[in-house]
Amino acid sequence: MPRRCSVCDHASRDEVDRALVAGESFRDIAGRFAGLTPASIHRHRGTHLAAIVRKARDSEDAARAESVLDQVRSLHARTLRILAAAEAEGDASTALRALREARGGLVLLAKLLGELDEAPTVNVSLDSGWPALRTAILSALEPYPEARGAVAQALADGHAS
Repeated sequence: MPRRCSVCDHASRDEVDRALVAGESFRDIAGRFAGLTPASIHRHRGTHLAAIVRKARDSEDAARAESVLDQVRSLHARTLRILAAAEAEGDASTALRALREARGGLVLLAKLLGELDEAPTVNVSLDSGWPALRTAILSALEPYPEARGAVAQALADGHAS
């Protein structure tokens, strides 16, 4: 049976979730809450925090998820107000910092809402040089008719295209 999440079972789960949303480091959070490790907090954020938000409307976690999501939205709105003020005052340095924070807020919102696909992407490119390579392999195997036949059959069966 899989082990339960130590953060989900922790008495201070709401505070841990708020700290995660605020962007605190896993190590700092683990240092504040007994029984939690940076690894357990990382697993919780990746596995459960986004899941809470996705199922907020139809589960017992609705209040918690709405609270976390509202906090992130509030932080993002504050960042946008700071950005607007900095731009109005011509404070480029503060505006750039606010832009970075706004981008981070958007990424966090997208993660919490399950709108950001973080799955790795694998691109496979078939080299157009394959026909020449296939010919070279079969030619090299000519002195070995049994091996050449096996390779040719494998190619014909579609094991390599």
